[in-house]
Amino acid sequence: MGAYIIRRLLLMIPTIVGIMAISFIVVQFAPGGPVEQVIAQLTGQADSADQRLSGGGDLLGAGGGEENSKYRGAQGLDPELIAKLEKQFGFDKPPLTRFGEMMWNYIRFDFGESFFRNTSVLDLIKEKLPVSISLGIWILIFSYAISIPLGIRKAVKDGSTFDVWTSGVIVVGYAVPSFLFGILLIVLFAGGSFYDWFPLRGLVSDNFDQLAWWQKPLDYFWHLTLPLISLSLAAFATTTLLTKNSFIEEIKKQYVVTARAKGLNERQVLYGHVFRNAMLIIIAGFPGAFISAFFTGSLLIENIFSLDGLGRLGYLSVVNRDYPIVFATLYIFSLLGLFVSLISDLIYTWIDPRIDFERRDV
Repeated sequence: MGAYIIRRLLLMIPTIVGIMAISFIVVQFAPGGPVEQVIAQLTGQADSADQRLSGGGDLLGAGGGEENSKYRGAQGLDPELIAKLEKQFGFDKPPLTRFGEMMWNYIRFDFGESFFRNTSVLDLIKEKLPVSISLGIWILIFSYAISIPLGIRKAVKDGSTFDVWTSGVIVVGYAVPSFLFGILLIVLFAGGSFYDWFPLRGLVSDNFDQLAWWQKPLDYFWHLTLPLISLSLAAFATTTLLTKNSFIEEIKKQYVVTARAKGLNERQVLYGHVFRNAMLIIIAGFPGAFISAFFTGSLLIENIFSLDGLGRLGYLSVVNRDYPIVFATLYIFSLLGLFVSLISDLIYTWIDPRIDFERRDV
């Protein structure tokens, strides 16, 4: 097992470099980069550009009549100003040099500063993390607490009316995108066209600090209700069907027949023998579900419900071409994904010692 872990860790190096390299290449051909963003502000709203540039007033030397065809909309701006913008954003160096410097800094977890927010990327991630953690933790708790008992019940009642109807509801729920369901909830219950029962912005109310201690958790869950319902839909459906199929497969095995022949009742057979083996795939997939719930599932939901978490931060960074945030979040999430994949494999071997990854290729 030690050799397998070492091989997997070494394989992470070219994998993460490849992910970052492909993303970096794509960004080079994407229109509307940070320099173009500032040029647009300079040619349209100079005052706004002043506020966004960290260099401020010393960059506003516009007015030269020379054309610069490298950037769209740069005609009429002083080439010296364009050069200063390129230097400010690091585009004065060749792409290969910029990529090498970026990876060297990322290895040391030095993610630099945001282009337009005048603060370090790591501080921004730390600031937005509590919102995503709140969503992720409660999604996992709700989805697993409901899905596992329901999946077991469906496996026991396989083919019954209960199984058929619940499967229909689950399939429909899985087919509906979470963001679309979120919009429906807003229309129905958040001041859309019908009721105004739930808030539409933030994780807590503006007067949260003035609330009594027993009112604070109520206010917290009041704000989380609609986002959690929207996000739990897909996770709920997937885990339920996975649990059901896993239990059905185990129930058909010979050791279950032997346990029944010994006089054990169905509850003893189900929870004393089947449960541990059937839950292997569910437990092993928990780290991946944990990371997914934290970072990847909430991008649209955070934007729809105006929750200032990592999903919304990543979305706004892409829109504004704030590349330090885009690449830093991609690097962190990719690295976490690779480690979580390794942890999932190790959990398999811990739960079932018969699994031996040493005998298979990485």
